[in-house]
Amino acid sequence: MSEDVQAKDTCTAGCIADAATSTNERFLIKVSGDMPTLEECHSFVNLPSCGAISSFTGITRDNFQGKTVNHLSYEGYVPMAEKELRKLCDEATSKFTSIGKIAAVHILGDCPVGSASVILCASSPHRKEAMHCVEFLIDELKAKVPIWKMEVYEGDDGRVWKENIEWKEGKPKRVMVRQD
Repeated sequence: MSEDVQAKDTCTAGCIADAATSTNERFLIKVSGDMPTLEECHSFVNLPSCGAISSFTGITRDNFQGKTVNHLSYEGYVPMAEKELRKLCDEATSKFTSIGKIAAVHILGDCPVGSASVILCASSPHRKEAMHCVEFLIDELKAKVPIWKMEVYEGDDGRVWKENIEWKEGKPKRVMVRQD
């Protein structure tokens, strides 16, 4: 095994990446209409030295407040969104120091009912850090990353732009604007 591969797969003091491993090798970040699958994200974060992988997948549901949802449509400025995701990943690995790797991907464009719009995965030696990391990432992504969601309803129910959820004192607050 080469020294570079050993640096990626062997973690000292938990699953902390060796100094030879760059931040880019620790993170899979993508905001695109062509999003990696959960399996690809899982494979990316999987390290032999990490015994846990935690993941979150946001799926488009078929209803909201009694309305039938046809699909969601996401818009965003890719360079800024990916820069903010990278900042969140850096913050997460500083906060949860045993994290080995993180995958953070979000779709742009239309997302049909039953399809994934966001996938987050994190690996660590033990489950708690990975689970807390993923929870931190989804909350912060919703609050900080410049990606906007439009919910499109069936029939004459129109469409609604939804602001990202801001977490204040543990309670979500959502603002909606109807688009006819």
